[in-house]
Amino acid sequence: YVGPWLPEPVDTTQDPHLGAERAEAVEMAVLLLLEKLNPVERTAYVLREAFDYPYERIAEILETSEANTRQLVSRGRKHLAAERKEAVTPTAHRRLLEVFLSAARTGDLSGLEDVLTADVVSYTDGNGMRGASRIPVVGLPHVSRYLVAFAPRFWPQSQVRWVEANGRPAVLVLSGEKAVALLTADISADGIDRLMWVMNPAKLAPYVASLRD
Repeated sequence: YVGPWLPEPVDTTQDPHLGAERAEAVEMAVLLLLEKLNPVERTAYVLREAFDYPYERIAEILETSEANTRQLVSRGRKHLAAERKEAVTPTAHRRLLEVFLSAARTGDLSGLEDVLTADVVSYTDGNGMRGASRIPVVGLPHVSRYLVAFAPRFWPQSQVRWVEANGRPAVLVLSGEKAVALLTADISADGIDRLMWVMNPAKLAPYVASLRD
């Protein structure tokens, strides 16, 4: 895979039973962090937190004991707690993402610096496609300047549509009728900690097809 990898976006509006706790378990940032776990730990965590499987059933699936399954899920929770700040509410999430979007589209450096955290990271999943950064951009100075330089080449011909992806407000960027990017973010009380741009057509197409009109 060429460049940063991000999980596939999911239109979670189509699951009316998705509660706040389950929604958090499928957030893009959470799934990205879970990639640092081994496959068994990751499976145990997702089945428990996202799908509310009983420990006994997860143990059967993983062919392990119930006690070990509880330890696997616990390790996943501790990993996320160590790696991620507490997320804001969906309303606050959208509000800050709107402010970011306004600054990003106009190349407003000061505006970007107001909403990005000091250790912000921007990931672009394009699998090598032209225009997609092949390495994560790290830190406030680098990310803000990258976005300012990026603005005149990307935003003037683009329209945006507010959507939901992985339980959080997100922005679908279109050029005419074609979706070119899905922007999601990990946002805490400190500001935007992670920007995640899905530009790989193989991931965008299924997501766009799943959206309700």
